Amino acid sequence: MAKVWVDDTCIGCEACVDELPDVFQMGDDGKAHVVNAEAASLEEIKEVAEACPTESIKVEE
Repeated sequence: MAKVWVDDTCIGCEACVDELPDVFQMGDDGKAHVVNAEAASLEEIKEVAEACPTESIKVEE
């Protein structure tokens, strides 16, 4: 499985949470966090990562 994380450039727009709520959730810090990268396909995660306005979602295969 690929490694997926959200870096500190996240602005908390919640776009990733809206698209893949089983993978991403908002933390107490107001930023998105990966909670279960295996809850979606790698392709779905990559699509959400590409749509991130700050390119904060990182995917390492």
